[in-house]
Amino acid sequence: MNDTLPSQTDTYRGRMADMANDDKPREKALANGIQSLTDTELLAIIIGGGMPGKSVMDLSKEILSECNDDLGTLAQMSIMGMVKRFNGVGPAKAVSIAAALQLGARLRSESNGKIDSIRSSRDAYEALRDKIEALPTEEFWLLVLNRANHIRTRIFISRGGSAATYVEPKVIVKQALDYMAAGIIVAHNHPSGNLRPSAEDDRLTKRIKDAAALLDIKLLDHLIIGSGGYYSYADEGRL
Repeated sequence: MNDTLPSQTDTYRGRMADMANDDKPREKALANGIQSLTDTELLAIIIGGGMPGKSVMDLSKEILSECNDDLGTLAQMSIMGMVKRFNGVGPAKAVSIAAALQLGARLRSESNGKIDSIRSSRDAYEALRDKIEALPTEEFWLLVLNRANHIRTRIFISRGGSAATYVEPKVIVKQALDYMAAGIIVAHNHPSGNLRPSAEDDRLTKRIKDAAALLDIKLLDHLIIGSGGYYSYADEGRL
């Protein structure tokens, strides 16, 4: 019987090249298509390697677990934020992760940019989610619509901190007038992921609705957008 402890190189299988063929994400993607991979496997491909004592798959699982298996939470993190939070993720790995997530966001943005009319709160959400869904701070945006509910433009209104952003209703109404709006939809994000509107959100919605109505512009909806979802004042019968 050999009582010697295994060396670090015996126990460390951090690279995908060291895995059994059936366990290699790249080989699985080639055989079954990239869509067959789990989030963990996709992240492992992006990262490329683990660290002493921890395989790349284990590292990927830990990263996702730290984010509650929510890619939106990971997308909100800065590059250096990843480096500080995840043991085994250096600047190069963090840049690779951020680049992959940014490509996904841009693809979604291109698809959402094809939405040219609003028929439901879901359409409005899809038209704006790429702008604010994954931000670490609050932003307020405006959709300007004509009488047929076609989008004339998307307008950034303001940016705040992680908990709030200041919005002046007269600025929104002025922008709507400049684009000859018949209707408007406003939206802001909650970086916390909590989609429940605050008392201030309620007050602001009423102020915008009243200010717009004075100029015969209808506030059609106010969306609160978070990671993977949204709250609609219109859907809840609060407009």
